[in-house]
Amino acid sequence: MVAKPWGVNVLPAPFEGQEGGERIGEIWFEPLPAADQLLVKYIFTSEALSVQVHPSDAQTLADGLGCQGKEECWLILQAEPGAKLGIGFIDEISADAMRASAKDGSIENLLAWHPVEAGDFIYIPANTVHAIGAGVSLIEVQQNSDITYRLYDYGRPRELHLENAIAIAAGMPHDPLLRSHVPETGHEVLVDGPLFRLDRLEGDIREDVFARYTGPLLVIPQEGSALVAGEMVQAGQCALAENLSFVGMEEGSKVLIARSI
Repeated sequence: MVAKPWGVNVLPAPFEGQEGGERIGEIWFEPLPAADQLLVKYIFTSEALSVQVHPSDAQTLADGLGCQGKEECWLILQAEPGAKLGIGFIDEISADAMRASAKDGSIENLLAWHPVEAGDFIYIPANTVHAIGAGVSLIEVQQNSDITYRLYDYGRPRELHLENAIAIAAGMPHDPLLRSHVPETGHEVLVDGPLFRLDRLEGDIREDVFARYTGPLLVIPQEGSALVAGEMVQAGQCALAENLSFVGMEEGSKVLIARSI
């Protein structure tokens, strides 16, 4: 449980009653060695997150940071009426204009704000300037890195990283092919590289899924439950399976599986 100034006082199901008096913004599942390149989070917002950007693997290597970069994706679980995500810019913008807009706060108005609802899915490549708006609950699957450069934070008393952010930020719109709505039922390939895979399973696991998921993988029930090595894993939990043959689907359940490439 990670307290955040933009978090919520009351967590939704299946986490209700676990707040401990704090405003919880994120729930992290601590990675195990066999899958430590990926991190799974739940995120809950009552206010907008900062306008931020993350570096790529190549950029962290060039900067001598000693860790991987951060690409991430979001599956929206709940969204209040009017909830939005800021992803990329409406129009191309220069580094100087981005810097000036971050300083005076107008960067918020230059982002492309996309209305969202439950079932929406968004992939965020490294270097994409983005912000999660208020009233959203989502599952995030990301490279296991917490390098975040904030450009703007609505006047909150937190550190900004303007020059680091400007050095890596892509001043352009987000690719619409990286945004989709996941159908209510069936198997869906959500991410197939270049850094990790993510699928939503429902029903029997197909042979082609076994071919794509060799070795250890993460199992994240979205609705219902799954069996991992004979143990029940419920929605709101995350498990590590030695391989996909150790995973059993419970009838009517929707389950995310993920692995790094």
